[in-house]
Amino acid sequence: MATVTVEINGRPYAVGCADGQEERVKQLAAQFAGHVSSVAAEVGHVGELRLFLMAGLILADELQEARSGEAPARPAEAPSTDAGVAEALNAVAARIEKIAQTIT
Repeated sequence: MATVTVEINGRPYAVGCADGQEERVKQLAAQFAGHVSSVAAEVGHVGELRLFLMAGLILADELQEARSGEAPARPAEAPSTDAGVAEALNAVAARIEKIAQTIT
């Protein structure tokens, strides 16, 4: 078993994987890190666990939409005002609610 160190949200994480899968794990981690960064830009500092949860839910939503043939909704650019931050939070919350409805 191999171990790969990946960086998510500025922190290193050691991840175990099958031998020969190191590059794949790095690619997947880079994709996840991109989603974490996007969520952080939209909602600010909400804690790492919540950032990871939101990014994971967005990835799950994208996967489900890809499987169903729908195009995933893309958030607008990161807001720069308090109203924009509130709007971004509402958009993320709406996506999470949509995901939760499909799970239950």
